Amino acid sequence: MLWTIIWILLIVWLVGLVFKIAGAAINLILIIVLALIVVKFVKRKRL
Repeated sequence: MLWTIIWILLIVWLVGLVFKIAGAAINLILIIVLALIVVKFVKRKRL
């Protein structure tokens, strides 16, 4: 489930970069994606 969200956010981010849409929102999406990836790896190491 988390990987699906990460992929969707990455695709939206890439589309925004290509078409130069919503400059600040693109950076926000990238930060959210990176945070989700970090959370995923931290949870994996705990188990």
